[in-house]
Amino acid sequence: MESVNQTLQVTEFLFLGFSGMPRGRPFLFLLFLAIYLITLMANSMIFVLIQVDSRLHSPMYYFLSHLSCLDICYSSVTLPTILVNLLRQQPTISYNDCMAQMFYLMSFAGTESALLAVMAYDRYAAICEPLRYTELMSTRVRVPLATASWIWGMVDSAIHTALATDLAFCGNNQIHHIFCDVPPLLKIACSDTYVNEMTLHIASAFVGLSPFLLVIISYVYILSTILKIRSSTGRRKTFSTCAAHLTTVIVYFGMINLNYNRPSAGYSLEVDTLISILYCIVPPMLNPLIYSFRNKEVKGALQKLLQIQEKDD
Repeated sequence: MESVNQTLQVTEFLFLGFSGMPRGRPFLFLLFLAIYLITLMANSMIFVLIQVDSRLHSPMYYFLSHLSCLDICYSSVTLPTILVNLLRQQPTISYNDCMAQMFYLMSFAGTESALLAVMAYDRYAAICEPLRYTELMSTRVRVPLATASWIWGMVDSAIHTALATDLAFCGNNQIHHIFCDVPPLLKIACSDTYVNEMTLHIASAFVGLSPFLLVIISYVYILSTILKIRSSTGRRKTFSTCAAHLTTVIVYFGMINLNYNRPSAGYSLEVDTLISILYCIVPPMLNPLIYSFRNKEVKGALQKLLQIQEKDD
């Protein structure tokens, strides 16, 4: 009961992430607002295109539709709160809202890790097993894979959130961050955080490192298959469909592992903020550009949709 009573003394948290740049807040507000609007519009457009155009009803685009929906949710967990706090003198969040934000943030982060691994497997099946691709990525396979990705993230997040609600903060409510997350909360807790830290490291291995290893293994086979293609044009064309995805995966998994699998001392406030932006805020905006708008089929679907609208007008 003592731990619970101590925790309840903290009814809200104060974010210090942008405390060192008060004059830059108007610029940051416009920057994050632009990122959020681009993220919402681009991902919503991709999701709608995949639903309405029959040419995009394939396994690859099925997973892309899940990624677009996920990125909308992912960015909506943090950016609205950041935007509101950039306009306030005291950038705060209530205790309950902080726990909720942390739950959804980690849930969507874990889901994206799993979904990126599933998408890498889809590319492996398409390039390395083209004759069996329809069987390997049938509806009976891809629907459970996508569902499991969402459940994967939620289960992991529920464990961390449950442990975080047992932490005592003893009146210290200043979070050295721009949103609620496990590492910054552990820094200000006055109770023993050993179980939380061990759980975080173990989960990082399963939720962050394991999907990344699956991606790497998939791409080892993919690159091996590409190198066997005799035509240089064929090799270049096949590799171009994977290069952007692989680059983004490396950056995303690198940043998320730095964020959740670091020494308890952490990094400076500026480095923490930068890492959070790189893995949590920027990827949802870039994913539609990397995975979709560079794709000829998506471009064709978009042109077709715009032409239909012009005729209707």
